[in-house]
Amino acid sequence: MMWATGQNNLRRRAFTLIELILVLALLVVITSIAAPAMARFIRGRALDSEARRFAALIHAGQSRAVSEGATMLLWVNEKSGSYGLQAETSGQNGDAKAEELNVDSTLQIAVVSAGAATPTTFHDLPAIKFSADGTVDDNSPATFKLTDSAGFARWLVLGKTRMGYEITDAQQ
Repeated sequence: MMWATGQNNLRRRAFTLIELILVLALLVVITSIAAPAMARFIRGRALDSEARRFAALIHAGQSRAVSEGATMLLWVNEKSGSYGLQAETSGQNGDAKAEELNVDSTLQIAVVSAGAATPTTFHDLPAIKFSADGTVDDNSPATFKLTDSAGFARWLVLGKTRMGYEITDAQQ
């Protein structure tokens, strides 16, 4: 007798195949609703992260210009999707502390506003020039744009005091 009752209790507690299929179908529906929102979130994080990384290199360039008392150039290569920081040197050894970074593969970088009629360049690439006092040269680009594959963008805009760039999500 006990054996029969134990088997009945076991059957009552188990899920049927139809219940399992319904739960799996519900999970598929929830996942299909949440996946696009999650993809947008991840894409937005890459855009914000790249904008902060570019801004950090700007600050590093200003700091190096002031601490070393030398002119620094932050160049942008739109075609290769890279940017970097280097001292403006005339020596053959170059800059041992030079940095080069690549933009995330899902993003594009562009110089929107070149500034003056004769923009600052470094090896024929647009560049921000930091004077030894940390200010941005008048001929440096005023606006940079980072864009993702969906068309969302972040701009880095030169501040009114010419002491640095600000990240914004609207073109000014």
